[in-house]
This record gives sequence, structure tokens and C-alpha cells, in this order.
Amino acid sequence: MKNVFCYETKIGRLKIEENGEAITKIDFVKKEIEEDIEKKETLLLKEAIKQLNEYLEGKCNLFDLPLEPEGTEFQKKVWNALKEIPFGETKSYGEIAKIIGNEKASRAVGMANNKNPIMIVIPCHRVIGANGKLVGYAGGIEVKKMLLNLEKKYLDFK
Repeated sequence: MKNVFCYETKIGRLKIEENGEAITKIDFVKKEIEEDIEKKETLLLKEAIKQLNEYLEGKCNLFDLPLEPEGTEFQKKVWNALKEIPFGETKSYGEIAKIIGNEKASRAVGMANNKNPIMIVIPCHRVIGANGKLVGYAGGIEVKKMLLNLEKKYLDFK
């Protein structure tokens, strides 16, 4: 059974979904789409938004949530590698490809990164281009930049 709820955050309106046991999706939602969503707030969804808000306030740099992203085995391998990128650090698509043992797969890593269903918690925003430039993000480059700057700011205080 899928439960969904939408929350207003510092970075925009987020829709969080869970399957009764784990978070399955976190993404941006537009208000006009929200009308079609049957909403049910659960304890797990409340915990997820609590941790997301703490992260956005610089009070949390590690999430403790059960996750079950839906995707191919390759995508899950990439997403697991993303979870290993430390708070405040970045990796390139090529570096992630090497980490998962397929150094020629940087394009495929980019596609898997793009399909990440649990943004922020699975930190696809920490992946950058080989030239160090910020590239692609579901929330837009400005949100990606804000998340990376937030992490750097709070990393400096720790």
C-alpha cells in the first residue's frame, strides 16, 4: 500500500511516498499536480520530512530512514554508491563509474543519477561533471547549488 504526502520546504514543495515499510520516492511536485494525489500522512512520512527539514537547517548530515527505491540492478548499484559520497563532498559521474567497477559507464551513471527516485536522501546532488561544473538536477541547478553550499557551510562549522 502506497502512502503519499506533500510538504512545503525551504527548497520547494516535496512529495514523499512510502510503501508501508520504507520511503520509495521523494521529488518535487507542482501545486496543480497535487490535486490528483490521494494524501495520507504516516509516521514514516512525518519522520522523513522531519529529517529533511533538519538537513535543510544544517542540524542533520546523515539520514536514518528505511529506503526502497525502485529501479534496475544497475541503477540501484549507482544509487548505493551515491549514498557513500560524504556530506559536503562531490564526485564526478566518471568517479562513480569507477566506484561501481565499470569505469566506461559514466553516461549510464548519469542516466541512473537522473532516475534517482529519492532525491536528497540518496544524494544525487553531490554528483558533478568531470570539469567540476554543476550539471542537471530535478530541482534545477540553483537548488543543486544551494544544497551543495548548505553542506559546505555546515561542514565548515562542524
